Amino acid sequence: MNGKVKGVVALALAAAVIVSVNLILSSLSLRMDMTEEKLYSLSDGSRSVLSKLDSDVSLKFYFSESAEDMPMGVKTFAGQVKYLLKEFERAANGRVTLESYDPKPDSDAEEWARRYGVEPQRLNPLGSPVYFGVVAVCGDNEQTLPVVSPVTESRLEYDLVRLITRVAWPERPVVGLMTSLQGVLGEPMNQMMMMQGMRPRQAWVVFSELQNDYDIREIPASAEKIDDDVKALIVLHAKDLSEKTLFAIDQFVLRGGRLIACVDPLSITDLMSSQQRQNPMMMQQGGGAGPSTLGKLFEAWGVGFDTSKLACDIAAATTMQTGDDFPAILSLGKENMSGEDFTVSGLTQVVLPFAGSFTWKDTPGMEFKPLIVTSGDKACLVESALAQYDMEGIMRKMNPDGVRRTLAARLSGGFKTAFPKGPDWKEGSTNAVPEVVHSGNGSVALFADSDFIADQFCVRPVNTMFGKVVQPINENISLFFNIIEQYAGREELIGLRSRGKSDRPFEKVDRLEADANDRGRKELEQLEQKLEASRKRLVALESEKSGNERMLLSPAQQEEILKCRKEEQEVVRQLKNVRKELKSEIESLGTMLKTVNILVVPLLIVVIGVVRGVIRRRRCRRG
Repeated sequence: MNGKVKGVVALALAAAVIVSVNLILSSLSLRMDMTEEKLYSLSDGSRSVLSKLDSDVSLKFYFSESAEDMPMGVKTFAGQVKYLLKEFERAANGRVTLESYDPKPDSDAEEWARRYGVEPQRLNPLGSPVYFGVVAVCGDNEQTLPVVSPVTESRLEYDLVRLITRVAWPERPVVGLMTSLQGVLGEPMNQMMMMQGMRPRQAWVVFSELQNDYDIREIPASAEKIDDDVKALIVLHAKDLSEKTLFAIDQFVLRGGRLIACVDPLSITDLMSSQQRQNPMMMQQGGGAGPSTLGKLFEAWGVGFDTSKLACDIAAATTMQTGDDFPAILSLGKENMSGEDFTVSGLTQVVLPFAGSFTWKDTPGMEFKPLIVTSGDKACLVESALAQYDMEGIMRKMNPDGVRRTLAARLSGGFKTAFPKGPDWKEGSTNAVPEVVHSGNGSVALFADSDFIADQFCVRPVNTMFGKVVQPINENISLFFNIIEQYAGREELIGLRSRGKSDRPFEKVDRLEADANDRGRKELEQLEQKLEASRKRLVALESEKSGNERMLLSPAQQEEILKCRKEEQEVVRQLKNVRKELKSEIESLGTMLKTVNILVVPLLIVVIGVVRGVIRRRRCRRG
């Protein structure tokens, strides 16, 4: 066999090997998510839910892929959504099937999309409606995610898993809500509103979302008993609770009920609502707002909560629109979250406005675990009254004391009643003692703030091509959902709240721009200072003249003006140089990224091929 024939045979064999390898690999489920945010991987919670499905679920994906004016960015995002849905199908062991539809105008797919409640959107007034939604069907149960938008990408996995759980397990646990705040669950339209052209207050977004999965039952702040079918109870800034109401909460916890208590030394929501109800004179005096606490229950559990103090932290200070940092509104990151508790360990952005703090006195049989804390070296307590009368004085009054404050905690173990002989018993009382549960295992989640789930502190409305959607501005709702789902729902859903974003910014480019802008700002300030000094010198020279001499420029004045102009030109030139340097750095970074994307991977393949070739040649020589 001559050399040419050997070469042809070798090429044929190589081609056969490549084809065989491709066929083998195509039949294997080999995928690796190399993205930092794991954009293409399911969380453990999702896999746990999917593995426990005992009924078949159909996921119907409706997207107007063939629409001519559909933006490419939306098409790319739709591809990611479809990939995620396929991951659901793979992880469900045959219990989930994916169906994809392109609802073209006047097609059966469009008719079904409308029937399921997928909302039609118009990209332009003259165009045909387009669709982007998901439907889950299990037997006779149907649930629809009417609009999927890139704006809400971070909560996509949660929305999809929740869609599946709604149809697979349609039962709705009862969650009680006890609060002194008005309008938390919205209010119905009445005749007075209609006459005045007013709109009723909408429910807080967090409770609107919870009502999709739970039966939210409002419980009066004067209740003397918590219904037996209430699985979890939310006490949200319930003020001035009576002994009988505290006794009802006490007995609820002791019989195994789960309690989420949001107490507050200063509720901004309550303060604003109170001011709206009072006359101007009362508004200046703070209105009817006040702190909330659980009083005797905290004492019995060993929990301390000072209603006159705010937790302030310079390290977690929120930057306001004025550019000032405000330490009473806490912007808390991963370093403030407990790494041991999975309800908060994955959170990186939680905002607590005007929060208090908890202390703990060791109580036998009970365990107190901090969930969210302040920094240890830049935090302290400040009088809450300052926030109403002297907000600027809070920074002046701060004196960090090196103590790490607890802002949220979990309390568990063997609870004991705070009312061993009932709420009405006093020394010498002849009242009949009611039936009292004296002890029991329970669990309580404590938050030293109630405003963090109010709309103004956790969401903002955004107008998109798919209509108005509510976009989270932090992970406050994620935090609250985590607790609710652990206490009232399926624990597998914990940790599904936030996914990474696919349109991640170039952080290094942003830093370069910020550095350049900072340098430019400093140089601009120097220019303004020099110009101001020149103007002052001109005014001083002018004041030395009298009469008609004021109309003439002296040599000294002319020299000052020329000097000022030269300084101005020099600084402007420096600013141009800064911008040029910035542009050059960004272009260099872009060139480097392109080089990496285009050349590095092929070079790695070539290197691997060369290394393998050398190894094989050495083996042949040895043989």
